[in-house]
Amino acid sequence: MRSNSRQAKGRGRKQPWAVVIGGSVGGLFIANMLIRRGWDVDIFERVGGELASRGAGIARHHEMIAIMAAAGAKEGDELGIAMDGRTAYDKMGRIIARYDYPQHLTGWSQVYNQLHTAFPREHYHLSREFVGIRRSGPTCIAQFANRAEINADLIVGADGFRSTVRSLVAPETVPLYGGYVAWRGLMAETDLSKEFRADTFNRFSFCFPTKSQFIGYPLSGADDSVEPGRRRYSFLWYYPVENGDALADILTDEAGRRYDYSIPPPLIRRTHIAKLQEMARDLLPPQFAEVVARASQYMVQPIYDVESKRISFDNIALLGDAAFVARPHVGVGVLKAGQDALALADALSESDSVAKGLDRYENMRLSCGREAVRFGRHLGSFIERRLVGPWADPSLNLTPESIIRVSARPVDQIAETRIHS
Repeated sequence: MRSNSRQAKGRGRKQPWAVVIGGSVGGLFIANMLIRRGWDVDIFERVGGELASRGAGIARHHEMIAIMAAAGAKEGDELGIAMDGRTAYDKMGRIIARYDYPQHLTGWSQVYNQLHTAFPREHYHLSREFVGIRRSGPTCIAQFANRAEINADLIVGADGFRSTVRSLVAPETVPLYGGYVAWRGLMAETDLSKEFRADTFNRFSFCFPTKSQFIGYPLSGADDSVEPGRRRYSFLWYYPVENGDALADILTDEAGRRYDYSIPPPLIRRTHIAKLQEMARDLLPPQFAEVVARASQYMVQPIYDVESKRISFDNIALLGDAAFVARPHVGVGVLKAGQDALALADALSESDSVAKGLDRYENMRLSCGREAVRFGRHLGSFIERRLVGPWADPSLNLTPESIIRVSARPVDQIAETRIHS
C-alpha cells in the first residue's frame, strides 16, 4: 500500500488522504466528491464481490441530480420509471385514495453502477475488513484484519447500519429494533398476469392490511432498462414480529444457524416464504396476493433505528447509515447518504483543517438525521403498536391519505403536509 506522504504533482505540497470504510453508495458518494476536490482517496470494502446486485427499488428524488453531478457520475437519459402519483387500495382491491406526486422509481443498482464507474477502479479495494483505529499525532491509522495499517488525514465510516467505525468511536450507539420486519419481493414484469400489468403495474401502490402496510411499485430491469417487458416489480410488506424467539426464528436458516440483524436472502427458510404467501392470500387484495405468490426473490429486513449523538470525532466522520438509519417509510436512504457526502465535502473544502471541517459537517447534518429517524418512527408507529390500521389512533394523524402523501419524500420538503406526533 502506498504512503500518504507523496507530493501532489505540480503543487509542491502533500495532498490530503482519506480512507473510506465501506464501498456502497455512501462510500462512493464521498470518495468521488473528495477526489474531485484534490484529495487522495481509497475505499475499503469488506466483502469480496461487487455490490451491484444488492438492493431493490428506490425513489429517485429530484435533489439527486445535483448530488450525482457533484460526484462526477454520468447519468443516462433515463432516471427510472416515471410515476405521476400514489394510489391506496382497500382489502377488495378498490381505490380508496390518490395523491398526485410526480417522481421516478428505479433500482438501487443504477445509482451504485454510475457512482462505481466514476471512481478510479485501482483505489477501490475488496476483501479488506476494517478492524480498528490507532492515533498517530494529527492523523489516524486504519487497521485491517490482514494486519495492514494505513495512515490517513481522514477516516470516513460509510460502512452501513452495523458500522464497525461507529462501534469504535461511539459504542453506545447501537441499532434498536422497531418491532416489525419488512418482507421484500422482486420479480420480472413478464412473470405477472396480463391483468396486473394492464391495471396495476404502473402505479405506486399502498395497502393497509391488518396491523401492517404493503407497498408495490415497478422498477428498472436488472440491466437498468425501463422498456416495457424488461422491467421488474417489487413489493415491501411491513409486518409485526415480536423481538425474541419469533424474530430469531425468521433469522435462522435451514441448518439451524442464527444470524444477527439480517439473514442472506437465499438462506431464508421455505416455511417462512410459504407462510408469507398464505398471509397474502388472507390479508391482501387479490392483485397484490398475486405479486407475493409470483416473486422470484424474497428478502426480509428487520426494521431498526440508528440515531447518533455525534457524527464527527476529530478526523473521523460517520456518513449515511453508519450515522443514522431512518425506517424505510421515509424512503430517503440513498438521498440522505448523498446529502451527507456533499455536506462533508463542502465543509472540508471551506475549512482550514479537517477537525474544523468535521465540526462544520456535524452542525449541518446532525439535526437532519435526527428528524429523519423521528419521522420514520412516526410513520411506522401504528405497526409497532400493533394497531389494526393507521386510522385506529386519531392522535397520530395517520390515515391512508396522509401516508401516501408523505412517504418516500425528503422530510424537509413536506412541511406543508407533515404529520405531527
